[in-house]
Amino acid sequence: PNDEKVRGLVYCTDDISNSIVLKKSLNYTTLASEIRVINASCVKDKKVVMEEAPKSRKEEGGSNVEEVDEIALPLPMNVTKKSIEEREKRAVMLAEESFKHINQQASSEGQAVFDRLLKACNEVKWKGESIIVLNQIRVEPPYKGENCNLLQAGGSDRVLNEGSLDRVKRIVGA
Repeated sequence: PNDEKVRGLVYCTDDISNSIVLKKSLNYTTLASEIRVINASCVKDKKVVMEEAPKSRKEEGGSNVEEVDEIALPLPMNVTKKSIEEREKRAVMLAEESFKHINQQASSEGQAVFDRLLKACNEVKWKGESIIVLNQIRVEPPYKGENCNLLQAGGSDRVLNEGSLDRVKRIVGA
């Protein structure tokens, strides 16, 4: 779509589904490579850059080898349907978890404060437009340091709660 140009090593083709599987190495990421399945009928033109990927960087004298060298590595062979389903299930669970942290009623500033608190404290939830931190501290709109209050002021953990309140105020004020 949109005349997108795609580059990678042709890993395999499938005549039945009329698809092409490309592998492309990724730089500056924790992922080793990107696998892309393309509908072969969408391919308008193809260009063979080289018949075989080089075995080492010295083989080509340094020209375009960096782009192709890593794609010569084989794909992992231990991919099973079960592992793919588990990965999908984990991704869906993480997506659903992240949706719980979005409050449609809150302002963008409120959502930004919530995100900072979640990153720092890990136990943060919405209650209406208020943010509840560690089940001890409420942050009310307009989400400033002075809008942070302890939920229960009394008790033996007062000093600990005051310390938590000070930390939350610093995070909210940042």
